[in-house]
Amino acid sequence: MNLIPSRTALSRILMCTALLGAGLAGAQRQNTLVVGGDFSDLVTLDPGVAYEFSGSLILGNIYDTLVAYEGNNLKTLRPRLASSWSVAQTGTGSRITFKLRDAKFSTGRPVTAADVVYSLERVINLKTPSSFLLTDVANLKVGSVTAPDAKTVVMDIPKTANPNIVLALLTFNVGGIVDSTEAKAHIQNGDYGSAWLKNHSAGSGPFKLNRWDQSAQVALDVNPNAFRRSTTIKRVILRYMQESAAQQTALNSGEIDVAWDYTPDAFKAAQTNPNLKALKTDTFTMAYLGMNSAKGSVFEDARVRQAVRYAIDQDGIVKSLLQGLALKTQTIIPLGMAGSTSRISYPYDPAKAKALLRAAGKPDGFSVDMQIGTGACPGGVPCQDLAAKLQSDLAKVGIKVNIRQSVTSEMLTAYRAQKTSLILMYWGPDYPDADGNGTPLADYGAKSLAWRNAWNNPQASQLAQAAATETNQAKRVNLYAQLNKLMVDEGPYAVLYQPNKPVVTSKNVTGFVRDANGNVQFERVSKK
Repeated sequence: MNLIPSRTALSRILMCTALLGAGLAGAQRQNTLVVGGDFSDLVTLDPGVAYEFSGSLILGNIYDTLVAYEGNNLKTLRPRLASSWSVAQTGTGSRITFKLRDAKFSTGRPVTAADVVYSLERVINLKTPSSFLLTDVANLKVGSVTAPDAKTVVMDIPKTANPNIVLALLTFNVGGIVDSTEAKAHIQNGDYGSAWLKNHSAGSGPFKLNRWDQSAQVALDVNPNAFRRSTTIKRVILRYMQESAAQQTALNSGEIDVAWDYTPDAFKAAQTNPNLKALKTDTFTMAYLGMNSAKGSVFEDARVRQAVRYAIDQDGIVKSLLQGLALKTQTIIPLGMAGSTSRISYPYDPAKAKALLRAAGKPDGFSVDMQIGTGACPGGVPCQDLAAKLQSDLAKVGIKVNIRQSVTSEMLTAYRAQKTSLILMYWGPDYPDADGNGTPLADYGAKSLAWRNAWNNPQASQLAQAAATETNQAKRVNLYAQLNKLMVDEGPYAVLYQPNKPVVTSKNVTGFVRDANGNVQFERVSKK
């Protein structure tokens, strides 16, 4: 039996734990960054398996990738483990050659080309939720990546893959390079060390995992062997604090240094507080309703899905609930990316929604369960508040929504098994390119969001695949325009908004930058 302490009991435990920083000695506290937030979506810390927002935030600080984006610049790739790289055309596609810098894992072992080959092939072999990035987007297979010597990695990709997208996706978790010797030493039943890497680390990033107390905290210690070293912060603690009010209290008392999930009301107040820094950070995230469109489901008919889109009062969500901490959008490509559009195809129109329901043979509406997670939804609004607004909107057209709340990680497990009917969820691209949304949201064969919502549209799959491989930018934008229109008309999503992420820090925290993909380089942070 799994005994979980109550929130009050857990809070007392945490406050008494030296790791959490509240009782640390002055110098030690000065070198410890404590972040309070809702990290309940965290499922694993294996870079080849993790596919959640919290996992990406943490893993980006534990594992290095061959190439990376730095700070808020999500357009220019920078060297990371690869000191340089080159792309050449071959008779069958493209070849990317990487030259590795001198680097060491936290174990002290050198990072070699063999580690790179092992890391990428283990993702392919594990068939994880993110494996499709290597198998379906990069079109890699075992043997596609080779190591002619200890400092050289050669990646051969076919004509069906775009080398620019391949480089971009290598910045995501699946591109994290693990110490192959360490991983192999912990293999259990052919799992490539995945069970062990769930709560241990073997990377070369600026931090290493100290411990993960599930539902309580994640503690990272500085990696003394890292080449991108943290000069002042020696420990980072991410405390599970789902409620914004708890984060506010802890930040004001100095118990935490960064609050990850302020509500719009609290953020507005923080902007005038001289002891705090209120950061309105950009995102490529979209909040959406996912509608399971399987045969026999209430959302099988595209007209029902269109009715849901007409029934939602987006202005009420963006202006009232979020107080402007979001952009109004309805298409699958995030605003700010090539291929996006700000066109609104479904203005708030309950009468139109009712007419569509009648045409679909549901004049009296229907009842459906809506799954929601705990804590805050994108933009800082409590998921319960957003769900209540959606419930109210849909009730006006005859759709009775029964709200079912669960821990986000549990909800994700059900969603990934196609076991949700209606889900309030959010998505951020794995890499800053339109294909980061195009393939997972439109291509059923990618076994990602289209699959989770049981929506199989061959035309959408073909458009997503064509756009992914097109290297002519004008043609690519045109393909995404076609895909956007198809998804808006027939897709299984009601896109709600593209949020800002309200992050608040104490005034003595400097160098804290969260990029639009949700990454923070903790080694760049310091405290005065």
